[in-house]
Amino acid sequence: MTKGYLCLVLHSHLPFVRHPEYEDFLEEDWLYEAITETYIPLILVFEKLLNDGVDFRMTMSLSPTLIAMLTDDLLKMRYARHLDKLIELAYKEVERTRTEPAFQKLSAMYLNRFIKIREIYQRYSGNIVLAFKKFQDLGKLEIITCGATHGYFPLMDVCRPSVKAQVRIAVDYYEKVFERKPLGIWLPECGYVPGHDEILKEAGLKYFFTDSHGIFHGSPRPKYGVFAPVYCRSGVACFGRDMESSKQVWSSIEGYPGDYFYREFYRDIGFDLDFEYIKPYIHPDGIRKNTGIKYYRITNNSNHKEPYNPEMAMEKAAEHAGNFMFNRQKQVEHLFGIMGKKPIIISPYDAELFGHWWFEGPQWLDFLMRKIACDQDTIKLITPSQYLSENPRNQVITPSMSSWGWKGYSEVWLQGSNDWIYRYLHKASERMVELAKSHPDTNGILKRALNQALRELLLAQSSDWAFIIATGTHVNYAIKRTKDHLLRFTKLYEDIKSDSVDENWLRDIEYKDNIFPDIDYRVHQ
Repeated sequence: MTKGYLCLVLHSHLPFVRHPEYEDFLEEDWLYEAITETYIPLILVFEKLLNDGVDFRMTMSLSPTLIAMLTDDLLKMRYARHLDKLIELAYKEVERTRTEPAFQKLSAMYLNRFIKIREIYQRYSGNIVLAFKKFQDLGKLEIITCGATHGYFPLMDVCRPSVKAQVRIAVDYYEKVFERKPLGIWLPECGYVPGHDEILKEAGLKYFFTDSHGIFHGSPRPKYGVFAPVYCRSGVACFGRDMESSKQVWSSIEGYPGDYFYREFYRDIGFDLDFEYIKPYIHPDGIRKNTGIKYYRITNNSNHKEPYNPEMAMEKAAEHAGNFMFNRQKQVEHLFGIMGKKPIIISPYDAELFGHWWFEGPQWLDFLMRKIACDQDTIKLITPSQYLSENPRNQVITPSMSSWGWKGYSEVWLQGSNDWIYRYLHKASERMVELAKSHPDTNGILKRALNQALRELLLAQSSDWAFIIATGTHVNYAIKRTKDHLLRFTKLYEDIKSDSVDENWLRDIEYKDNIFPDIDYRVHQ
């Protein structure tokens, strides 16, 4: 007898990084690494499960910025070139390591892996969004949307039209790509403010997620904690994260990814090998970077690392999948006895944890879903919309303002290093409302300028820039992106107000910042 449900949620997002003005741009590697190490490995897992007749359910957000990059012709061409270089490097590694059996075995593994990834990429003609769409159409994957550019809603609430625009544009873009309306949304950074559910309802969305304290601190107190959804007064459902199952996976210290037999992320041949040898495969300016070819396992907490053993790592992944399932069975049995109804355990993670940071993560998911399907009957995989269909009666509460991240109340995105950005973002939002209201209908170059002004505002609002500034990685790039988009917006605003739009300049930034080709500026009012 099934006593409860497990809902696995992967949040897939990257900021919009596209620089046609450069032949090779370092930060574009974020996308290429994610395709190679996370998205295509997940596609391979789903395809194997389908081919083996294993029933599974997964919920996955694909942010609009990520979809835009995955379907962009320039970035698709550049990724194919990147993958060809990886395969060339892997061939050279097989030859270089011929006198080192342990490493040659690994270099051959990477070569075969990259060739398989290229085969999958070419099978979908470079558009792997079609693969995820296929899994959704088959009823195995529930794809949800996100904010248009992952703007952090709680700190945008001073100009609510910006929040509405982030949601409305995301929903419209999703419908164009997946030929159906999204049922749910991943609020960027799990950032929720009471009342934003009304915006979600207006956009036709049925549910969203918060971190656990967003539910626990709701009013009135939730009868079932985070183990059943609640309805906001708008009628939109809210699901809360289960901390126990989440921490067991994402924590590099207490969770599975830190096991000593798993692959060490921080030892890459891009940094380890002789400069002249590796030079053709790093940045043209000589900046060393990760190639994805890594030969060592975590081993211990010291700098000494032993060679990676894939077979031992896979045994660990199977063991950890079994342990995770056992813990969820016991958790569900306990909750079922207390609640008198079937609980749902929400386990959300950043998708890039699986494969990129935790190399064995996709295989762990494969083991887990096979074990749940074949080895027990206590828990069942489910999606949020399926649970709501089976359990339409739920408590009505008002969730509290919350986020995930450090301390759970916006501190990552609003602190000493990044607080300066918001006065400019808020002013730009107010100006965008002014522009939209003062031009209820227009065409030609003025309409293009208004649409581009909204694109620039949306790109400036990305929560990624504040996050990067706060964490101290790629800070100069994040600051430059924030300032560039705000300066472009300001110039457009002034040109529109003075009726002196520079068409050559406009054409250039339309080409560079080409996200959301069907955008309508009037949504921001």
